[in-house]
Amino acid sequence: MAILPDAETFRRLVDGSSRGVLPAVGRLALGGLAVPYGLAVAARNAAYDRGCLRTVAAAVPVVSVGNLTLGGTGKTPLVAWIAARLVAAGRRPAIVSRGYAARPGETSDEAAELAVLLPGVMHEADRDRPAAAARGVARGADVVVLDDGFQHRRLRRDLDIVAIDASDPFGCDRLFPRGLLREPIGGLARAGGFVLTRADAVDAARRRQIRATVEGIRAAPWAEAVHRPARLRLFSGPTRPLDDLHGRRLFAFAGIGNPAAFRRTLGTLATSIGGCRWFADHHAYAESDLEEVAAAARAAGCDLLVTTLKDLVKIGRDDVAGTPLVALEIAVQMTCGGDALGAAIDRAVEVAR
Repeated sequence: MAILPDAETFRRLVDGSSRGVLPAVGRLALGGLAVPYGLAVAARNAAYDRGCLRTVAAAVPVVSVGNLTLGGTGKTPLVAWIAARLVAAGRRPAIVSRGYAARPGETSDEAAELAVLLPGVMHEADRDRPAAAARGVARGADVVVLDDGFQHRRLRRDLDIVAIDASDPFGCDRLFPRGLLREPIGGLARAGGFVLTRADAVDAARRRQIRATVEGIRAAPWAEAVHRPARLRLFSGPTRPLDDLHGRRLFAFAGIGNPAAFRRTLGTLATSIGGCRWFADHHAYAESDLEEVAAAARAAGCDLLVTTLKDLVKIGRDDVAGTPLVALEIAVQMTCGGDALGAAIDRAVEVAR
């Protein structure tokens, strides 16, 4: 099985955890590549700021959820929280995403995952986000939730919410590919609200420090959230309580942007984890990949495979080579500032009507 460099390996390289001559040379080379990347990002943002590149307005309010860094910051549970809140308020949201890794005629990772989390909520996936928004409106949507939209500036939005991962809020403080920043942190000045995700990964002093840094750039509604395991889910549909993990020896695997966070979450369940295998983000699983995962699990004495919901919907089965497979479903829980964030969403949606 050929595995592309996974997110955790890349993170160790750019944050300096990987030591030695070769990693040092690699960081030097990546630093050189970050220069033209930064120039391109700056030029693009300047073109939008000055009106040289035009934005397209949707016929309904648009709330964008995005981040400043590469890798998983917990956006999908946050998108689900926002969409569910809009539904509870009597709105008809359409979630619009880029449709990353989707082939023509196929469903994207995000669409498949959100379809499970939000049955009945429409989802339009397209590289052309304004076109996707227009399709949602044509189907009856009265508000658009733009998934992973902070750097996608072509679709005009009424509120930009930025998710900031407490465990690495500013992407090793360097632009990609030398670090994990998609753009300089000054880009936060465009945001209208912030959510510190995985807030329980750091102590209160660190949370205050992160907030002070952000508010030094932009003062806006601030919320903090934790990601809690909610239940286990089988691909065939049934859900199971988390207690079903007790007494089982797990083998964890996933193709996500922040596998360390997934591993920490499993660890909070006080289960026995016999091994892990991480793939590149949005990995397309071949049968050989799954067979090797199952073989590694058996060799480690594991009797249950656990992955993320995003991975489960791509794998499409309840077992691999006879070993049961479940997804750990995660839900976001606001620990502070949820009311202020909700009020900002309400204002943006109502003012834009």
